[in-house]
Amino acid sequence: MTKEEVAKKYLFFLEKGEMDCVVDLFTNDGVVESPLYGVLSAKEFYKALAEDTNSSQLRFDGLFFEKNTNRISLFFDYVWILKNNKTVEFKVVDILELTSENKIKKLIIIYDTVNARSLIDTL
Repeated sequence: MTKEEVAKKYLFFLEKGEMDCVVDLFTNDGVVESPLYGVLSAKEFYKALAEDTNSSQLRFDGLFFEKNTNRISLFFDYVWILKNNKTVEFKVVDILELTSENKIKKLIIIYDTVNARSLIDTL
């Protein structure tokens, strides 16, 4: 799978709530750095996200390749409908650090948590 295919599958599975498929894109020791959940293994992160999520909608805005690295960045709008049916919407940058086999080793998620943090705290 190419870097671009990994990125597209990641967004597709994330929007569909297919967290096991998202986790399969990671290495066994893959980690996620999230502004709300901290640093967790990919399996732990997507389990926690699934527990807090009713559904989500993504609007893809851009894909960026970093020269001479195995990193790729995704820019998208995220509409996150929580288990309590509250909705949070924000722009996200996800930085995927890939292995030479294009498995995700590390995912860094960047977004403004001002609205999301208060709603997550009510769950």
